[in-house]
Amino acid sequence: MSFTETLAQALAQPGRQAIPFTDEAGDPTRPLVLHTYRPASFTPDSPVVIVHHGMKRNGDEYRDFWIPAADRHGLLIVAPTFSDAAYPGAELYNNGHVLAEDGTVRPRAQWGYAVPARVFALLREAGVTRRARAHFFGHSAGGQFGHRMLSTQASDAFEAIAVGNPGWYTLPTLEKNFPEGLAGIGLGEAELLRLLAYPLLILAGMQDIETSGPSLPAQPAAVEQGPHRFARARNYLAAGRAEAARRGVACDWRLVEVPHIGHDGAAMSRVAASLWFEGRMPEDSLLASWGTGQGAL
Repeated sequence: MSFTETLAQALAQPGRQAIPFTDEAGDPTRPLVLHTYRPASFTPDSPVVIVHHGMKRNGDEYRDFWIPAADRHGLLIVAPTFSDAAYPGAELYNNGHVLAEDGTVRPRAQWGYAVPARVFALLREAGVTRRARAHFFGHSAGGQFGHRMLSTQASDAFEAIAVGNPGWYTLPTLEKNFPEGLAGIGLGEAELLRLLAYPLLILAGMQDIETSGPSLPAQPAAVEQGPHRFARARNYLAAGRAEAARRGVACDWRLVEVPHIGHDGAAMSRVAASLWFEGRMPEDSLLASWGTGQGAL
């Protein structure tokens, strides 16, 4: 059975699935799992949301964060999961395995950032969806993945991209080498202009202000961007606007500062779903109630 047949069969019925996936067009030596949820109301014309987990590699939990929105709006949720065993460390997940151990640039087809668009193409080939483009949401390490994906890949497969609370950012500059900037990996002015023109949604929890901890990147390049994730989000937007101004073009990014919320993947998933599919921020009282939770990476 081909993989598209496997996809079609697995997603023919409502509910959760865990679908083993080998990225034959990328790096087939590193397996993934697609944690999916299809509500009963889903049709091939319904939106598809590709969700990227944080450093805990908990794609099943991130899929589940989106189930209430999926049931409400008929969304298909697909959470590609990059296990610690197959993708150990930040270099192989957050940083897309762009660079080999010796610092050379790996073949572009093998970069992790190509996976989401390939997964969506397979969903289309399998007849699961007729949508032309998908939504992408990534939180924490998944937010690092998401904005670097947009920085390095064509965006044709995505009608919307949102990143929540990345620990640090690849700055939109060709004057710093990747992953601090975009130099040294075969990108140029055209890719930078494409990045600045995309309506990237940056979600920043206003309580994501811890200045130390095992999940907060603390290398010099990250610390230069601000003392905590909330400050680093503001710094990234300012950097994008500055680069756009130098070129006489617009920076189409949007920063939404989310009150009451810290480093919480569940809450940020709900915020993204509300902005995308209800056209509004959740009520302040609701955000305050979510802010009492323990959070989720």
